[in-house]
Amino acid sequence: MAVARQNGRDRIPPHPDVRTITLQQVLEALVDPVRRRIVSELYAAGQDLSCGTIELPVSKSTATHHFHVLREAGLIRQYYAGTSRMNGLRLDEIDEAFPGLLQALVAAPSRD
Repeated sequence: MAVARQNGRDRIPPHPDVRTITLQQVLEALVDPVRRRIVSELYAAGQDLSCGTIELPVSKSTATHHFHVLREAGLIRQYYAGTSRMNGLRLDEIDEAFPGLLQALVAAPSRD
């Protein structure tokens, strides 16, 4: 992944090392149905998606908050491609730390 720069500063927000996150952090991030929807959409897409391509039943500012929570929990990686903020599921890293968790999440029927 190439690092995008703007005025000499990195345009990639900080991401936690997956080895430092706890199962509690991940589960707290996934308790919200909007965040589970984001993770499920990224999983199904199999590729990075911009924030605007994931339709959510919340305002843009609330969606930004949900993406932030997922990034802070180590579930997604964000970066810029031009003016679009891209989101990628850290599937391999999360699966290594918490085997089968994301697969179980996306396989579970939605009862929200």
